[in-house]
Amino acid sequence: MFRSFFIVSILMFSSVLGATESKNRVIAFAQDTMRDDFRMQQVFQVRDEIAKHPKLSFLYSNGQGQTSLMIRQIERFIKLGVDLLIIGTNDENAIVPVVSKAYRKGIPVIVLDRGIQSDDYTTFINSDNVKIGKLGAQHIAEKLNGKGTVLLFEGIQHTDVTRLRTQGFMEEMNKHKDITIIKRTGNFLRKDAIREMENLLEQGIHVDAIFSQSDSMLTGVRMVLKRYHIDPSSIVMVGCDYTSEAREAIRNGSQSGSVLFPLGGEISVEIALKIFNGEQVPKHIYNPVKLVTQENVLEVHPIF
Repeated sequence: MFRSFFIVSILMFSSVLGATESKNRVIAFAQDTMRDDFRMQQVFQVRDEIAKHPKLSFLYSNGQGQTSLMIRQIERFIKLGVDLLIIGTNDENAIVPVVSKAYRKGIPVIVLDRGIQSDDYTTFINSDNVKIGKLGAQHIAEKLNGKGTVLLFEGIQHTDVTRLRTQGFMEEMNKHKDITIIKRTGNFLRKDAIREMENLLEQGIHVDAIFSQSDSMLTGVRMVLKRYHIDPSSIVMVGCDYTSEAREAIRNGSQSGSVLFPLGGEISVEIALKIFNGEQVPKHIYNPVKLVTQENVLEVHPIF
């Protein structure tokens, strides 16, 4: 399935010249990976928004989690002369030279969700990741009455999203001397979270709560707990993104909460249209976040 996504993106490369000749605006999305549910849905949301505008054409590439491949794909977009580039990276440093190259060649660049260590972009759209970490920590600390062992499931280590969510989480948890933090890396992927959770349980490590930097990882955690005959509702669990899976888990009590993290596809296309119209756009745009629990789960729509 995921191989087919990559093949589709390559086929799309071959059609972009025709789109350019018809004077359509071509928007290209260089995405880190399509194995992550969030990243895949992000691409689909951009695609669906662009489909509403007949004079816009859409390309995307699947970096398959490999920074070197993603760099080559962006180079290809530059060579094709796309009209705007959306970037969803897995490394805030390694991707900078090629993004700067696109930007300095006059291609507007929207950095979506995960930041880069450069100002060579047109607009950066993200959410307050420090706040996300704080919201998760506050909820868990309250549920534990300030005592216990908490597992922090981190995402990809070379992204600002992971670093900032961890920063916010630890700043809040450091206020509670009787809470011990264990860290593991799940790379925002269900399969990696499954492996790490299995290792913890095999080592006999017990945790009272889990903060996962994505709901996808937390879904993997629940799968492991059930296999080990551990009731997920016995552990306070907070995720991030607020997917349909998370919503159902919150409703049935097997997940305590999730911090809603918008995909950002709709606003990306909105900003792209403004750029094409010659309008000034903000350098930085925040998408609002909120904690979803059983108290408000019926009022908040999941991101997908």
